[in-house]
Amino acid sequence: MKKVFVFGYPGEMGGANTECWHTVKLWRNNGIEVHFVPTWGYEPIWKEKLDAIGCVTHLVTPESLESVPDLAGAITVGFCNEEYINNAARLRNIGCKIVWVNCMTFLFEHEIKFFEESGHADAMIYQSEFQRNEIEPRLRSLGYDPASGHLIRGAFEHRDWLYHPLPHKQCEAFVIGRAARPDLDKWSSNTWKIYENVQYANKKGLMLGTSNQALEKMGCPPDWISCLRPMAMKAELFYSLLHCMLPVNGGARENWSRAGLEAFATGVPVVAQDAWGWREMIDHGETGFLGKCDEELSHYTAMLAYDETLRMRIIENAYKKLIEVHANSDLIWKGWNEVFQSLCAEHD
Repeated sequence: MKKVFVFGYPGEMGGANTECWHTVKLWRNNGIEVHFVPTWGYEPIWKEKLDAIGCVTHLVTPESLESVPDLAGAITVGFCNEEYINNAARLRNIGCKIVWVNCMTFLFEHEIKFFEESGHADAMIYQSEFQRNEIEPRLRSLGYDPASGHLIRGAFEHRDWLYHPLPHKQCEAFVIGRAARPDLDKWSSNTWKIYENVQYANKKGLMLGTSNQALEKMGCPPDWISCLRPMAMKAELFYSLLHCMLPVNGGARENWSRAGLEAFATGVPVVAQDAWGWREMIDHGETGFLGKCDEELSHYTAMLAYDETLRMRIIENAYKKLIEVHANSDLIWKGWNEVFQSLCAEHD
């Protein structure tokens, strides 16, 4: 097996878009020929990036999908891409293998429709055990075979990020914040209360990704917190300004947080909710902190503000765990290679 077709395209924002980019770089480093079918447009800057690592882009319309050279019978992959699933039955009709990377902790209606009408994917990819345990029970009622499920952590190239922890002195402001897409479920109505209750007088807040709707949900931010629109600042610059990341979700359950990985890679400690995929990403008290309630989230954040030695130990431990485990390219490639080899064996 040397060729894989990806439906969709990478992008700057969103876990699936960034995971797609990091994953195809991993595949290319291991000799896989990667072809892209954008659905149904693309940003030229991303085509340039894909061209630079040897990927091929096929610009086709939905009506001419089957005309893509060598697509028939190939392994195809979609990263949480609705158009891929909407056309998966057509791909299966020309002998393609369907590999579905669901980045959520639930099934969308278009997924359920495909599974009901065309059977389950040839391979389901999960990034966390939490996600797998949430989705598999629903899939079983749709004829799903658990043997087709694979836990593969989302590929993450830590060398794309500058590890440069921002020192904190007691005389300086302690900067707390988080980055997220402008999805209301990503932003909690309790956010300002939690941030205000961080018992450290000289503090500042910086939020990246808020929308008018998110601010309506959360209310007017305190004077010491700045809220930036999506893409208002490069992520690398954003993380370089933080002493601590304090993400608080308002409905969404984290699967395998890309923002968490980015924080680890840049040297920003994370205080997160003691739930969901965070429990697999953070070793409480060692690589970050997990708060069981709003008060604990505020408390652990204040601990980091007062104790620079503790904060730096958390940062260093998290970075070490990221390199050795979470972003270990050998481990992640091993998982993908097993999927590809099994699908090739089935085809043969």
